Amino acid sequence: MLDLVKDEAERIDSRFLEPACGSGNFLLRVLERKLATVKARYGKSEFENQHHALLAVMSIYGIELLEDNTLECRENLLEVAATYLKVGKSDVAVIAATKVLEVNIIQGDALSMQDPTGSPIVFPEWAYLGKGRFQRRDFRFDALTQMSLFGEGTIFESMETHDIFAPEKDYPPLSITDIAGTPPEPLITTAEVTE
Repeated sequence: MLDLVKDEAERIDSRFLEPACGSGNFLLRVLERKLATVKARYGKSEFENQHHALLAVMSIYGIELLEDNTLECRENLLEVAATYLKVGKSDVAVIAATKVLEVNIIQGDALSMQDPTGSPIVFPEWAYLGKGRFQRRDFRFDALTQMSLFGEGTIFESMETHDIFAPEKDYPPLSITDIAGTPPEPLITTAEVTE
């Protein structure tokens, strides 16, 4: 099945969402392909290899209804990342990957787009800025799914997507160490923008 989207599955920053991810069987194969691309492109530079491997993890998203499956999915993905990096779970890159998976693999209902508390599911959008810095912006899942309704042939076609889809939170650039620890407070939140 991944061969049907081979180019996207092997692109490091191409995002994949599995709305009923279970223990991660599909997402594991996507991550393995992305990490093979990382190795081919950046395997000779430990710094770039580590940062692009984390970017590969950052591009994997999942929603799972059951808590035990959610935890198992995170663990399975983390094991693939740690094995690729050839480091233990106490390494800062693996701790950062753990933090990323905690916000990328969500326990919730993909149909209602809510977590178990009834709050809207929020996903971070990650980007690698280069030189060891990452950008994080948080978006509501329900808003992201509405994106397909905007564009050519709609009443919104003259609007830019940034006019419609503002992040819930926007963080300053983060290092692996920042991600592994407590990230800085967001620069803005939606509540501040609307005031």
